[in-house]
Amino acid sequence: MSPQRRRRGTNVPNSPVATMARGAGLLFTGVFTGFLVAVLVLELSLRGFDRHVYTEVRQVELDSLDKLAVVTLLPALITTGLLVASTFRQGGRSSWWTLTAFTLLVGILALTLVINMPINADQLDWSVQAPPADWTSVRDRWQIAHSVRTGAAVLAFGALIADATRTSHRPHQGTPAAPPHELPAAPEDSASQQRTGR
Repeated sequence: MSPQRRRRGTNVPNSPVATMARGAGLLFTGVFTGFLVAVLVLELSLRGFDRHVYTEVRQVELDSLDKLAVVTLLPALITTGLLVASTFRQGGRSSWWTLTAFTLLVGILALTLVINMPINADQLDWSVQAPPADWTSVRDRWQIAHSVRTGAAVLAFGALIADATRTSHRPHQGTPAAPPHELPAAPEDSASQQRTGR
């Protein structure tokens, strides 16, 4: 197998599109992950307070934090998906790190749509003075789902960092390999040639 064919099978795209997608993916996934971690810390802190405090703080959270989640998760998904697509378009194999990050981000979106968003919509209608009787079970279900997606986001961000680190240590795709230089003859070989010539 020729070196060119081996290089064509590599899985590290270095085109301008891939480079921009990688950088944007890292940025948006990093901000999204930090946001989820901060919310998780706040939610765990709320477990020590009563239903009235919990309901009031949750409604303050839901005023704008959902918007931050949308404007960070969706760009993270799009840019990571572009990175995967760009790699395949160049004829290479997409990095397992990138595919892992994209899969995790899709899972986070699915979990958010199925569990967290319906609970968010329900909690917006709660009365601070009289939350529902099952408020603790609703809180626990939301927090468990949020803990799962926070862990998945941390793993996705780590996978993108690993991919970027691996890419920065690889040569650009399509760069021809330097031809091997001929090594000078060993002194023993030269001496034996001279003796044979006599």
